[in-house]
Amino acid sequence: MNLNKILEGLEIKETVNNLNLDITNIHSDSRKIKQNGLFVAINGYLQKGIDYLDSAIENGAIAAIVENDTDISKLPDSLTYIKVDNTRKALAISSCNLYDNPSKKFKLIGVTGTKGKTTTTFMIKSLLEAHGLKVGLIGSIAVYIGNKKIEDTDRTTPESVEIQKHFAQMAEENVDVVIIEVSSQALKLERVTGCDFDIGLFTNLTEDHISKNEHADMQEYFDCKCKLFDKCNIGFLNADDPTVITLKDKNKTCTFKTFAIDNKADIIADEKTLKITPNYIDFTIHMDGKSENFEVPIPGKFSVYNSLGAISVAHEFGVTPEEMRTALNDLRVLGRNELVPNKLGLTILIDYAHTSSSLQSILESVKSYAKGRVICAWGVGGDRDSKKRPIMGEISGRLADYTILMSDQVRTEDPLKILQEIEVGVKKSGGDYTIIVDRTEGIKHAIEIATPNDIIIIPGLGHDLYLERNHIKYPYDERKVIAQLIDEMIASGKKKPVKQ
Repeated sequence: MNLNKILEGLEIKETVNNLNLDITNIHSDSRKIKQNGLFVAINGYLQKGIDYLDSAIENGAIAAIVENDTDISKLPDSLTYIKVDNTRKALAISSCNLYDNPSKKFKLIGVTGTKGKTTTTFMIKSLLEAHGLKVGLIGSIAVYIGNKKIEDTDRTTPESVEIQKHFAQMAEENVDVVIIEVSSQALKLERVTGCDFDIGLFTNLTEDHISKNEHADMQEYFDCKCKLFDKCNIGFLNADDPTVITLKDKNKTCTFKTFAIDNKADIIADEKTLKITPNYIDFTIHMDGKSENFEVPIPGKFSVYNSLGAISVAHEFGVTPEEMRTALNDLRVLGRNELVPNKLGLTILIDYAHTSSSLQSILESVKSYAKGRVICAWGVGGDRDSKKRPIMGEISGRLADYTILMSDQVRTEDPLKILQEIEVGVKKSGGDYTIIVDRTEGIKHAIEIATPNDIIIIPGLGHDLYLERNHIKYPYDERKVIAQLIDEMIASGKKKPVKQ
């Protein structure tokens, strides 16, 4: 595509050298630039994109978009340069142009919120597919077109050029609807700029991502999430969240509809009918003047909210209650309150809970139906908000009957130091606990002490299939770890298998 066409819509401050170039690819990662590429020099928290210009040139870059204050006189004069005030925004818009604005070729649904984004997107996907629609999904776990997994993902919302690449493939394969998880960081860093959203959904808002490299405070965090609804025609809001519901007054360009359990809303779940078991939730909703009953195999009150949000969106597409029941009844989401089948017949749950509110939510949920003890084996990631560590420790110590502190994604931090910071809160609660730094040994201890009436909850990794230490990701699937540990216990005679 001609560079002039790729630059359409950009607020260009200055250009240097020839713009009449044929561009075949765009990226902000110099390693991913190919022949006749356009390199976009984005500044990150630790590195400057312009420092990788030589690498981009070696890989085939013939043009570069740079920040307006860049001194081009010190750069190779063989390239064409385009100066802009915001290279992140430029990357997003130029990527939309290169891929011919694919999000205009299907319905686009964005889901934001602190908790529940992944589960809700999978619910919406299942509901719409039950209605006969072809659906694409981009989120924390992977990119999908129908049942086909395109690739695994390592962040909630990919970089803008990756989004447009996936959108283009989805448009090529004639999807009807695409659902994408939209993080506050994605909105702040322009990753979804240029996306033509039809519908937005706001699940909830609780404290998370408050740090020097993320958001300064909760107000900024909320404001960033609200940006999604400046791009939508219709928005669905959780009316039970006191902050989320204020968006109705804050945004005057979007038509809002609501869902709730406790407050007045367009679609309401009747709390009196709510039944929570270790294997599912059962509840009745009031919709269109009728009552409809649903069963979802993801236990916990929070699953009702996720279901309500998904049902609200599906209702907009004309999905029938019967189609909804079928889709929700068969739903499974990797690492989201996921029951792990095992030869000992134990109740073992893997979850992605990694914030104070999400840990409290899942522990309160599990405690409401546990017949025996709640054993919580967990840790938190390194190089992230450390203030939440003692808070989460106190929550686990208070709500779990026994806490096992073990390493998580330690990244570049000392794992024992992380656990000792959590320990401060556990001690404050007076709860029973132990520290076992090695994650596998921690899980092993939980299984060894558990009885059939107990529930083991393992928050943290969720869908992650690796452990990250010093910038290296080591393969680690908790499901396989659990199965292997149990096989070893059975072989040694420590545990006896139950009849399957």
